[in-house]
Amino acid sequence: MFMPFEIGRHRSFFATVALLSTLSMALAGCSEEKADTSDVVRPVKVVEIAAADNVRQLSYSGSVRARTEMNLGFRVSGKIVERAVNVGDRVKVGDLLARVDATDYELAVRSASANLDAAERQVETVKLVRDRAEQLLARKFASQAQFDQSVLSYNQAIATRDAAKSALSQAKNQVTYTSLVADRPGIVTTINADVGQVVGSGTPVASVAVEGEKEVQIAVPETEIASFKAGLGVKVGLWADAGLSLDGTVREVAGSADQQSRTFSVRVSLPNNPRVLLGMTASVEASAGNGASFVSVPLSALAEKDGYPIVWVVDRGTELVRSRPVTLADFTGDGVRVTDGLAVGDLVVAAGTQFMTDDLKVTISNDATHQSAAAGETSIVR
Repeated sequence: MFMPFEIGRHRSFFATVALLSTLSMALAGCSEEKADTSDVVRPVKVVEIAAADNVRQLSYSGSVRARTEMNLGFRVSGKIVERAVNVGDRVKVGDLLARVDATDYELAVRSASANLDAAERQVETVKLVRDRAEQLLARKFASQAQFDQSVLSYNQAIATRDAAKSALSQAKNQVTYTSLVADRPGIVTTINADVGQVVGSGTPVASVAVEGEKEVQIAVPETEIASFKAGLGVKVGLWADAGLSLDGTVREVAGSADQQSRTFSVRVSLPNNPRVLLGMTASVEASAGNGASFVSVPLSALAEKDGYPIVWVVDRGTELVRSRPVTLADFTGDGVRVTDGLAVGDLVVAAGTQFMTDDLKVTISNDATHQSAAAGETSIVR
C-alpha cells in the first residue's frame, strides 16, 4: 500500500516527463523548420550591368534662318517717299524696296553740270592763250616765261574740268542712291522704316534673307560649349515636320558669350531641302562625352546595410547572393546612378531585396525579367 507522499512523488515525476517530452518535440520541430528554411531557393528578378556608355545627348532648340541676312539702308540721307515691298515679299536683283526724296540731289546734279560746262569753257579759253603764246615764242615776240605761264594756266584749267566731272558723277550717284534696291535675291523679313520717316545714311530700312543655304542658330550654355566645334555633325529635326530628320554641321561657334544670357551662339548649317522654311522651329541634337562613367540600376535594387547603400549581386556559378557596397551619383526619374561598386556583367537583384541575406540560394527563373542596366544617358534639353 502506497503512502500519500509516495503518490505525490509519482505524480510529480510523470508531469516532469510529459513536460520534457513536449519541449523535445517543440525543439525538434524548430530544428526541422530551420533545416527547411535553409533549403529554400528563391526566384529573383535581376538586371545585368552592361558596358558603360560615356556618351550623353544634348538637345537645343532654335529657329531656321538664312545664312546671309542683309540689313539694307540708303547710302544718302532723306525723307522716305515710297516703300515698294512688304514683309514676306520675294525680291530679285534690282527690285525697288524704297525711295527717298531726290529733289535736293537732282539740284546738286544740275549745279555740278553747270560747273563742268564752265570748266570746259575755261579750258578752251586758256588753250587759245597757250597756242598764241607758243606762236609768239616761235617768232621771238614772246618770252619763254610768258609761254610757261600759259601752259601752267592751261594745266590748271584741265584739272578744274576733271574735278567738275568727278563732282557731276558723284552728284548723279547721289541721285541713284535715293532708290534702295535689292542686290541679291531673297525674302523681305523686316521693315524698319516707312513712308514719311527721315532716315540717315546707313540706317537699316529693310532686312532681306538671301536665298540659298539655311542654318539654325542655337544658344549653348558655357558648361556645354566645349562640346561644340566647327565641323561637328549633328541631327536636326523640325517641330512642324516630325518625319524630317536632317544631317547638320556646326559652321560657327561664337568666341564670346552674350552679355545678357551668358550663352554662346552656335550656327548649324542645313542641307538644301524645300521642306525647310525660314522661321521654322528646329531641334538640334549632338552627342557629348561624360566626364565620368555611370551605370543605372532600378531604385528597387538599392538596399542599406550598416548605414551604407548596397546592392545584392548574384554569383552566376553558385547562384548565391552577396551584398556589395556601391557609391551613388544621383537619382534619376527611373532609378539611381552608380559610379563605383559594379562591373560589366554583374547580375543585380532588382526586386525583393528585403528578403535577401548573404549566401542565400536563388534561382533566375525563365519567368524572371532580365533587364540591361547600361550607363546613364543624360539628355539635356534647352
